[in-house]
Amino acid sequence: MIYGYIRVSTDHQTTENQRFEIKKFCEKQELVIDCWIEETISSTKDLNKRKLGRLIKRIRKDDMIIASELSRLGRNLLQIMSILHHCMDIGAKIWTIKDNYRLGSDITSKVLAFAFGLSAEIERNLISQRTKEALARVKSEGKHVGRPCGSRNMSKLDVHEQYIYQKLSDGRSKYEIARRLRVHRDTLSKFINSKNWFDDVSDM
Repeated sequence: MIYGYIRVSTDHQTTENQRFEIKKFCEKQELVIDCWIEETISSTKDLNKRKLGRLIKRIRKDDMIIASELSRLGRNLLQIMSILHHCMDIGAKIWTIKDNYRLGSDITSKVLAFAFGLSAEIERNLISQRTKEALARVKSEGKHVGRPCGSRNMSKLDVHEQYIYQKLSDGRSKYEIARRLRVHRDTLSKFINSKNWFDDVSDM
C-alpha cells in the first residue's frame, strides 16, 4: 500500500497544494497512491489523536508513506525520529518530497534507524534524569515523595510516579494521564494530591 499523507494546522490552510505536490511527484516516480490520509490538526497534538498515529499502527512491511516534507509528520525531531524508527523497524518506507528523504530498507536507512534509536534513548534518559532531579528537589523542600500511609488502593500508580510527574510538568491533563494509565481520574487525583508536587494542577 502507498499512502499519501497530508496535514494542515488550521481550517484556513488548504490541503490542495500538498496533494498536487504529491501527485506530481508520484507521476514522475510512476507510483500510484492507494489511500489518501488528510487531517487538519496541529502537530502539537498527541500522535495517538491524529490520523497519522492510527496509520502508523496499521502499516505493514513494504508499505510506503509519502508526504510533502518531514515537518508534516511531527512537532519536533524526537517525535519524527520515533515515527521513522518505527517504520524502518517493520520494513515500511517514508518518502518526503521537499527535503528529499528516502527512508527504506537500504543500508543508509539502517544507519539512520540506529542513529534515531540512539537519539531517542538518550532523550528518554535525559527526561528520566530531569525527573529524578525534580523529585529530589521536592524531597529537599520537605514535601512527601512516595506512597502515603493507608494508600494501598493507589499503590499501582507508584511504579508510574516519574511518568505522572513528567506529564504534569509538561502540561498534560489528569484526564489524559488517567486514560493512558487506565485508572479512574479520582484515583489519579488522590495520588497526585498525596505527593504535594504542585500548588495547583489542572483537572481538565
